Amino acid sequence: MIDLTPKLKRILLLRRAVRLVWQSAPGWTSASIVLVVVQGTLPLAQLYLLKLIVDAVTAALQSPNRNLDSAMWFIVALGVVTLLGALAASLSTLVSDVQGQSVTDHVASIIHEKSVGVDLAYYENSQYYDTLHRAQQEASYRPTRIVNGFVQVGQSSLALLALVGLLFSLHWVIAVVLLVAAIPGTLVRLRYSQQLYAWQRQRTTTERQAWYFQWMMVGEPHAKEIRLFNLGKLFIERFRDLRAMLRRERLQLATRRVLIDLLTQVAGTLAIFGALAYIAMQTVAGAITLGDLVMYYQAFQRGQNYLREILSGLANLYEDSLFLTNLYEFLDLKPRVVLPTSPRLMPKPMQRGIAFEHVRFDYAEATHPTLDDISLTIRPGEHIALVGANGAGKTTLVKLLCRLYDPTAGRITIDGIDLRELDLTALRRQISIIFQDYARYHLTARENIWLGNTIIPSMDEQVMRAAREAGADQVIEKLPHGYDTRLGKWFNDGQELSIGEWQKIALARAFVRDAQIVVLDEPTSALDASAEYQVFQKFRALAAGRTTILISHRFSTVRMADCIYVLANGKIAESGSHDELMRRGGEYARMFELQAGNYR
Repeated sequence: MIDLTPKLKRILLLRRAVRLVWQSAPGWTSASIVLVVVQGTLPLAQLYLLKLIVDAVTAALQSPNRNLDSAMWFIVALGVVTLLGALAASLSTLVSDVQGQSVTDHVASIIHEKSVGVDLAYYENSQYYDTLHRAQQEASYRPTRIVNGFVQVGQSSLALLALVGLLFSLHWVIAVVLLVAAIPGTLVRLRYSQQLYAWQRQRTTTERQAWYFQWMMVGEPHAKEIRLFNLGKLFIERFRDLRAMLRRERLQLATRRVLIDLLTQVAGTLAIFGALAYIAMQTVAGAITLGDLVMYYQAFQRGQNYLREILSGLANLYEDSLFLTNLYEFLDLKPRVVLPTSPRLMPKPMQRGIAFEHVRFDYAEATHPTLDDISLTIRPGEHIALVGANGAGKTTLVKLLCRLYDPTAGRITIDGIDLRELDLTALRRQISIIFQDYARYHLTARENIWLGNTIIPSMDEQVMRAAREAGADQVIEKLPHGYDTRLGKWFNDGQELSIGEWQKIALARAFVRDAQIVVLDEPTSALDASAEYQVFQKFRALAAGRTTILISHRFSTVRMADCIYVLANGKIAESGSHDELMRRGGEYARMFELQAGNYR
């Protein structure tokens, strides 16, 4: 029994592609359809006028006065039709270009919307990057190619239908020969499309590896080490080797296709000569005129070209439907952080606080849980700190609170409401956070801070107040254009900052947000002792009345917390105030004394 499922899926993909193109450029798509009809019907008119011209010239040669008046009118008509064809072709090129840009931008927007919406967990899976890479490769041109393929097939089909009808009037065998001769080449093309698609999916990781070496060589993050360790030659060779392997395998596929394709061209050549011989014999026998000979031969030759375009277009559509799977494979990724069907409002202000109830979390493919049976309560307005060795799960706990992930087991509540029941946007709006690996936006200083609270106008006084609270105002005042200076070196007018200065900008971005919960994950790791002291003095004033979570390896800042939780191996090893934990002499006291010893 034949499995029709793959074929039905491709048909559905083509439907989705056509709908996508229509949504991105309905007006231009309509214009394209009109031009298809025009360009599809003009060839028959040209052939018929050519026949009339030849017959009129032949009749004039046989008449005593050799009057060419009728032939001249036919020539004028043919010129008008030819001019219309040229105009339609030029307009078609314009429409195709504009439509292509519209579709490309629309698809890019769809990919961007999907990318910023997928769960954080996807970014920790190499298969996600393979899927994204394949989608980005095809997204820029495949949907437009599908539309152009439909245009090509539609236009050529209209012209071919008219020409086949014309050839049937001569002899039905001629029309059948025309149709059959192109089949072998089409089968070769379909087979090649399947092989190319399978090869590209198999080699996605290799292509990404080559791209990775290229990114390292041209980007800023690795520039210093590449020069200091003299890695340039090594990375260039690795990139060349990977690209050479890909080129070699692609060439092998293409070579096999060309060799087989050459054999299939024999059938088409024999068909042309056979048709010409039959038409010539009919002319000599007096069954058709010399004008008919020209018309029928041109009809057969053009019919072959149109049929070749149709079958090539269909083969392209088949290939595009295969590769379009890559785009929709990415667009159809399912969220793991599922939004509630009837979201509840975020409590404002919180009454009972935040509770972690027997929370466990496992990263994908991890051999042991990152967090295991975590239970703790944070009262409204309480300041807590999380300490522990690297990998103890401190940042993961915060990510769960932000609902960047959902717990593997247990639950997290705010005022007794499970986070999974809350409106996700409203929840995150009430959390202000700066991660240790904070972002550096190559935008203006004002925009860098304003991004923390885009609800307010970027010119709002709140932006400058946040800069003062974070100590970033002193950095910004030294810039050429103050708050309107672009930061970073991606663009010509950008100003690079030191790590400590970037961190102050990131702190200001956290401070500008009017949130109930403030989270600082190693917020002052790049600041000197004096700057750190000033930031935390301001932070204590800012945090008044807010619930704060501080993650830090510096115990001089941690001791300000109302309660300190010590994490070890994914569990809470101990908790209490600084004085309580020091009296117990446990893990916290050991780490504190170890750090304090470095200053003696």
